[in-house]
Amino acid sequence: MKQDLTGAMPTLYIPHGGGPCFFMDWTLGPADTWDKMEGWLRGLAASLPRRPKAIVVFSAHWEENKVGITSGSAPPLIYDYYGFPPHTYELTYPAPGEPALAGKILGLLDEAGISGYLDSKRGFDHGVFIPFLLIYPEADVPIVQVSLKSSLDATEHLALGAALKPLRDDDFLLVGSGMSFHNMDILMRGGDAHQSSEQFDAWLIEACEAAAPERNRALGDWQSAPAARQAHPREEHLLPLMVIAGAAGEDRGKLIYSDRVLGATVSAFLFG
Repeated sequence: MKQDLTGAMPTLYIPHGGGPCFFMDWTLGPADTWDKMEGWLRGLAASLPRRPKAIVVFSAHWEENKVGITSGSAPPLIYDYYGFPPHTYELTYPAPGEPALAGKILGLLDEAGISGYLDSKRGFDHGVFIPFLLIYPEADVPIVQVSLKSSLDATEHLALGAALKPLRDDDFLLVGSGMSFHNMDILMRGGDAHQSSEQFDAWLIEACEAAAPERNRALGDWQSAPAARQAHPREEHLLPLMVIAGAAGEDRGKLIYSDRVLGATVSAFLFG
């Protein structure tokens, strides 16, 4: 792919799978459950217009009252998954942090009236290191992780993204890491997620592909969507999308990946 050396970096909302699913023999369903997602994540970097200076990741697995920002130069890993094979707790991903970028993020939040803080001790949770082991396996692109807000308010997360939109002009890639369908009670107990996931996914695609004002209104009121609470009994895996959409500005979103996982439709989006 010929690289585009101009223009703002896009923003991305990606699925990060189930725990360390890409690095183990999967036994909670068909052995190939995660193969399509793994292949897509492995090819994602090549589909971007150019290599980013650094990546800013919003994972479903970090929530704070004030927005937390990793500011260490060598963040450790947080193995925040349970009951998986021992070797999955020995995975490594030594991507460097970027303290200067962390400070810049804090400054942009302050300008927008959003409370934040630098955390020099916090590491990367599995919503970061698991997908990026596939996207940039050599761990040679700096990463800063930014938390969600524990309010779980969709409009606040749209505003969080909007505050950080200027980073795109400096070749920083903003990535939301979650799952567009995340009802683990249904998925892990073998329930039928087909109808509810299809209904919610159709709404989500329409919302993300709409013009910015309509998109932001729809995402801000996501709980009114068909099968919304069947898809997300708790919204932490959807909120990274709100951040990414907020950072998109006027750029429309487009569906760039769709899969059926454990009976549920799962999608990814690019803006810009």
